[in-house]
Amino acid sequence: MTAPPDARRSGDPDEGRPGDADPVRPGEGARRSKGRLFDPKLLIGILLVAALLVLSLFTGVYDIFGAEDGAEMFAITRIPRTVALVLAGAAMAMCGLIMQLLTQNRFVEPTTTGTTEWAGLGLLLVMILMPQPTIMERMIGAVIAAFIGTMVFFLVLRRVSLRSSLIVPIIGIMLGAVIGSISTFIALQTDMLQNLGVWFAGSFTSVLRGQYEVLWIVALVVLVVFFVADRFTVAGLGEDISTNVGLNYNRIILLGTALIAIATGVVTVVVGNLPFLGLIVPNIVSMVRGDDLRSNLPWVCLLGIAIVTVCDLIGRTIIAPFEVPVSLVLGVLGAAVFIFLLLRQRRRV
Repeated sequence: MTAPPDARRSGDPDEGRPGDADPVRPGEGARRSKGRLFDPKLLIGILLVAALLVLSLFTGVYDIFGAEDGAEMFAITRIPRTVALVLAGAAMAMCGLIMQLLTQNRFVEPTTTGTTEWAGLGLLLVMILMPQPTIMERMIGAVIAAFIGTMVFFLVLRRVSLRSSLIVPIIGIMLGAVIGSISTFIALQTDMLQNLGVWFAGSFTSVLRGQYEVLWIVALVVLVVFFVADRFTVAGLGEDISTNVGLNYNRIILLGTALIAIATGVVTVVVGNLPFLGLIVPNIVSMVRGDDLRSNLPWVCLLGIAIVTVCDLIGRTIIAPFEVPVSLVLGVLGAAVFIFLLLRQRRRV
């Protein structure tokens, strides 16, 4: 029996074996075409997302029009929160896209590979070693830990000979569970369990002026991804093909890991955990547009912003004047999409 064309293209001898599930990596089932970067549909998408952001600016319990300090509160809370929605949504969606390309699997993203748990562990250690750290110091600790954790995931993945569509995320989830257990134990011993729960709540409630500005770092990460998008696309074809065309595969893996770690660490410090966002967005965009990273990146960022904004609006209004964490709404939505993708893959096997 001959291997499927996608398996032959990736160069992985374990892919395409009879009886193995297909890895469902970017490029499978969709046209690998280079779409135009800007088109009228993208403009329509930008306008729709802008409308959602305007709605976010004027949604809330505090009366910014009737209160005497309404304008001041608008600048202190509403604008920073909306900017944070944009930056966090774009960053986490982009991280999922990069991880899916580098692992050749559609079911991975920072919350299914343990990267978020590693970032939380780094944040916890910084809080223990430095009782009153600045937000920049917390961010550095989270980024370093996220980088180490992502590298550990890739190293473990290289030693796994069978890469079915579910083995890769299962490995990541298990690693994340181990790191999460270590973080919980340390938090219990240092009386910081409540802080740990707050960090992973995934809420924009605490985003205020003076506390969110480090999120602008992820905008630089998005720009870097755009400039090296073609290299990530080639790396998504597998190590053998990447090496044959003259690409330093290990260097691209290292660069991708660093970008993922920076974005995940910064978002974890400022916002918290945003589960499944990196899983939902790239799959939707890929199913509609194919798998060219450069032309898909604006759509991935836009859809990530839109989903986070919609979930935040739902969380702010469903039990107003109280708020439901964005992570809860995203978790429900992401779980539904994850099940859909599993069932969709099962029909193909």
